[in-house]
Amino acid sequence: MEMLATTRRIFKRVLYKGILLLFIIIFMTTLFPLRSVAEEDPCAAMGMYIRNMTTIDVWYTRNGGPCTFWPDDHIIMLKPGETIVIYRDMTCKTAYCSRNPTYDDYKVLDANHNCRVRILPDCTLSDM
Repeated sequence: MEMLATTRRIFKRVLYKGILLLFIIIFMTTLFPLRSVAEEDPCAAMGMYIRNMTTIDVWYTRNGGPCTFWPDDHIIMLKPGETIVIYRDMTCKTAYCSRNPTYDDYKVLDANHNCRVRILPDCTLSDM
């Protein structure tokens, strides 16, 4: 009889722990997707700050506009929806990057969410 009572207590304890674990799993799987949907882009209003740390002076065009000089160790801003193409030459004919980074590429690299990234030599992107 005592063995049966002990078995029931163990069963109830395991059952309650299992139900609690299931509740936590359900709660976490519904909370995190909703939280990520609700998150806004903190850089959307002011844009991403991009620092030229290529060790050379480069040029860029913004939204297909004029070819603009971008000296080494200077910052430009990129807002969502804008495009910047970086070039090696002052005529804006030779692209610096084989695949031109977009606003989303810069945003993904911004690990500390301070809206600042840098371009290093060979078009290597890094958080700043």
